[in-house]
Amino acid sequence: MTQSGMGCPDWPKCFGRWVPPTSAEQLPPDFEKYLRVQDIDHSFNVYHTWIEYINRLLGALLGVFIFIHFIWSLRKFRNSNRKIVLFSFLLLIAVGFQGWLGKKVVDHNLEVVKVTIHMLMALVIAAIPLVIIYKLKAEEKIADKLLKRLSVAVLILLLVQIILGTQVREQIDEISKSLLYKQRERWIERLDNMFIIHRSFSWIVAAGCLLLFIRARRYIILKKHAIMILSVVTLTILVGVTMAWYNIPSIAQPLHLLLASIVTLAVFALRLRLQ
Repeated sequence: MTQSGMGCPDWPKCFGRWVPPTSAEQLPPDFEKYLRVQDIDHSFNVYHTWIEYINRLLGALLGVFIFIHFIWSLRKFRNSNRKIVLFSFLLLIAVGFQGWLGKKVVDHNLEVVKVTIHMLMALVIAAIPLVIIYKLKAEEKIADKLLKRLSVAVLILLLVQIILGTQVREQIDEISKSLLYKQRERWIERLDNMFIIHRSFSWIVAAGCLLLFIRARRYIILKKHAIMILSVVTLTILVGVTMAWYNIPSIAQPLHLLLASIVTLAVFALRLRLQ
């Protein structure tokens, strides 16, 4: 979301180096062959390069922790709770797939479908540990069929809204590129009906979260979940409004996606408390 996806135009190295350059003087002699594949920035940008590189380092570190987590679960729960081992293995497979998908995203120059799948996989990777945590805690679940169905419906609405948002993001990338990343006041006006659909659908999502809040607050152990969901979805909409009214400030895009991811995971966590 910082437009740094092609900051390192090759994979797994960055400009042919394991440690990326910090200035144009450190670029390899044949660096032009790397810059030619970029659709976002056709000149060396240390900011984009190091954001992308740090993203990769964090992904690798996450993979190491998840591998340790799987080995630990195998030793501790192999005979007592095999579901923990199974979900730990699925988490390991998911992060491996995410790493491979990250390579494909770079190889195909940020193709929108692959970027969307890459983002949704990140949500899956974040959701699996929640399942493991709730299975370890073994807390009593609330029996409320209506709330259960409502939570699933809201979760689907949120995922649809996130996918719609990726379509808007794709258009923003194309428009900003055509305007040389200037004239931000013109970006919104050049969007098509997908932006209107995404904006209007947010009220359906908000209504679903409000109904979820009203129903869930009846239970003391779910009240904090309910307040968090309603608060974060409200913040998400406010950030969206800020983008529309103030010409898409650069910090607003990643913040908008982060909040949408948090509210999605919060609804999923609420669903785990229901039977």
